[in-house]
Amino acid sequence: MSEIKRITTPFTEEQARSLRAGDRVLISGVLLTGRDAAHKRIAETLKAGEPLPVDLRDQIIYYVGPSPAKPGAVIGAAGPTTSGRMDVYVPGFLRDLGLRGMIGKGYRSQPVRDALQEYGAVYFGAVGGLGALLSKRIQSAEVVAYEDLGPEAIYRLEVEEFPVVVVNDAYGGDAYREGTAQYEADEEEEAA
Repeated sequence: MSEIKRITTPFTEEQARSLRAGDRVLISGVLLTGRDAAHKRIAETLKAGEPLPVDLRDQIIYYVGPSPAKPGAVIGAAGPTTSGRMDVYVPGFLRDLGLRGMIGKGYRSQPVRDALQEYGAVYFGAVGGLGALLSKRIQSAEVVAYEDLGPEAIYRLEVEEFPVVVVNDAYGGDAYREGTAQYEADEEEEAA
C-alpha cells in the first residue's frame, strides 16, 4: 500500500500535480460543499455576469448534502454523492473559476478527465455509506451561500484529516479503471 499523503487547503495546482491515481490522502483545512442545485446556480450566476457568493479558486468541492445535525453535533451524516451529475459544469469551473479538486463517488466523464489534465486538478473519491464516520472529521460547518437550497446549500466545512483516495489525477490516471483492469488480470491468471 502507498504511503498516506497529507494536504492542507487551499489546494494549489502544485499540490494537485504531486498526486497520482490511487494515492491515499488526508485533507485538512476548508472544503466547500456543492451538489446539483448549487452547481446550476453558480453557472447561472456566471452566465448573468454577477459576482459569485464564494471564491472557488484553489478550492475543493465536496459533493455532499449533509443530513441535519443531531443536538451537540457539528453536522449530520456527510457521505459523498454521485459525481456524474455535476460533470456538465466541471470543465467550465476548472477553466473559469480555478477550481482545483472535487470529492465524490463514482466515475467521471471523459470531458471531466480531460479538463483535470488540462487545468491541473484532481478528483478524489470518498467511500459511500460512511457518512456518519466521515462527519467525525468535520470540525465546523456553516452555510455560506444558497441557504434556501437546504442540504444542497454551499457549506464551508473545516476538516481535519478527511480521508480520500485520488481517483482521477492531472496526468490521466484513473484508479477505478486501473483497479478494474488489475482485478480482471488477476481473475484470468487464477483461471489459467
